[in-house]
Amino acid sequence: MRRNRREAGEGNFGCLVGIILLLAAVFVAYKMIPLKVRAAELRQVIQDEAKSAGTHNDERIKKAILLKADENRLPVTEDNIQISRKQNDIWIDVEYTVPVKFPGFTYQWKQHHHYENPIF
Repeated sequence: MRRNRREAGEGNFGCLVGIILLLAAVFVAYKMIPLKVRAAELRQVIQDEAKSAGTHNDERIKKAILLKADENRLPVTEDNIQISRKQNDIWIDVEYTVPVKFPGFTYQWKQHHHYENPIF
């Protein structure tokens, strides 16, 4: 009696490709999710500082942003932070690039946080 190859369990190439793709996705998530969380924490500090701009001067805002960036190991310098005040509004822009190392190449993950808020 002749058996079909699939019935004998010898056709596992598709399963192997699926496992490799799953492992690659898990590896990318392992590298990127912590970065995204740290960037979200920095974005929250930027929003909080913009909301309290009526009581904080630009230097205090920059210090708070730089402190959080340093705490989260994000490559933000004072040159990356732009603060503009016009009439009753404030604009805060923070732009930076995080190098993410993968086997064989380095991905340059560019971030631009922009927040504007009325000053009370």
